[in-house]
Amino acid sequence: QVQLVESGGGFVQAGGSLRLSCAASGRFFKLNPMAWFRQGPDNQRKFVAAIGRGGEQKYADSVKGRFIISRDNANNTMDLQMNSLTPDDTAVYYCNAMGTFASGNYIPNPRSWGRGTQVTVSS
Repeated sequence: QVQLVESGGGFVQAGGSLRLSCAASGRFFKLNPMAWFRQGPDNQRKFVAAIGRGGEQKYADSVKGRFIISRDNANNTMDLQMNSLTPDDTAVYYCNAMGTFASGNYIPNPRSWGRGTQVTVSS
């Protein structure tokens, strides 16, 4: 079973930046698709960004042009660079691994979630 640990969350003012990281260990297969989701005050976990085997990327419309997802396959890590943050980005951010792409959408693996890292953006 894969273990995922997120880090890098914190408190930032609107317009600022944060960089999140997700470290994978255990039964993790390199090059599997990975993704970030977030859960805000509405308590719904929503897709943020995903990166595929070959580095292909997909973003939610709400973060396009502001967030950048990347991965380091040698070290089993995935990052999310978040720029131009707004209060609407306030949420707990979760890492997911070994999901699949279907019809262009990332389908999360229900058994591969981290515990999340809190991001709070003040106005």
